[in-house]
Amino acid sequence: MRLHTLGGDAVDWSAFDGRVRLVVNTASACGFTPQLAGLQALHERYGPRGLTVLGFPCNQFGRQDPGSAAEIGAFCTRNYGVDFPMMAKCDVNGPGAHPLFRWLKAQAPGVLGTRAIKWNFTKFLLGRDGRVIGRYAPRTPPDALAGDIDAALGQA
Repeated sequence: MRLHTLGGDAVDWSAFDGRVRLVVNTASACGFTPQLAGLQALHERYGPRGLTVLGFPCNQFGRQDPGSAAEIGAFCTRNYGVDFPMMAKCDVNGPGAHPLFRWLKAQAPGVLGTRAIKWNFTKFLLGRDGRVIGRYAPRTPPDALAGDIDAALGQA
């Protein structure tokens, strides 16, 4: 599966094989936007041990990320010091949903089996084997995932 960075570079999903991945749909003007700082902290703490945080800006919820790729990237860097990979803006629900999010939602349905992502900052944690370990609600702060990330990083 092909991904694209905010800068337009193509990256194959397999480039992250063997790493623990935290996939998050982000937004620049959301009440949860300060979670970018927590995601950056996880990236700094666990990146050297094998975690990759991947941010996917999305404008589907309250039109809270209307900016261009350059604007989104500058905002994340300037305000939260983000240097983990930020991917191109994408849809996470509906007929135009990115294939990665279609797959993630099928692997880890939400509350009561719903597949739709309800809001910005829904998080999916994947193990080194590429399997989804968990789906976390937007209200779940990034640091609350530390135990699950530690466990995933400890698995060979």
